[in-house]
Amino acid sequence: MLNEQERRFLEYWEANRLREKKLNKQLLMGLPIGLLFAVPVLILLFSGKFWYTRANMEANSQSSPVILMIAVICIAVFVAVFYKRHQWEQREQHYLELRAREKEEEGKE
Repeated sequence: MLNEQERRFLEYWEANRLREKKLNKQLLMGLPIGLLFAVPVLILLFSGKFWYTRANMEANSQSSPVILMIAVICIAVFVAVFYKRHQWEQREQHYLELRAREKEEEGKE
């Protein structure tokens, strides 16, 4: 028998599963997590001039700030979408397991 929390999850997921699968929704909801990965990269790169001047000189001579920002944005977007897709897959798997258990219980009755 399904408990109340499992029934509420089934109702919620049936109503929202297709909306949460859309790429723009996953990107917007996962962007804070993506920025948690991207911002430390920027901090390390910009703090390097304080503790390793030779690395800072090499970075300034060989890299472009535009390419650096594009790379950081790509990291943030990739992590955001990957994280939300992974969450969606976990919820979908849980939903399918609960549905199977519900059908199995109906068959016994």
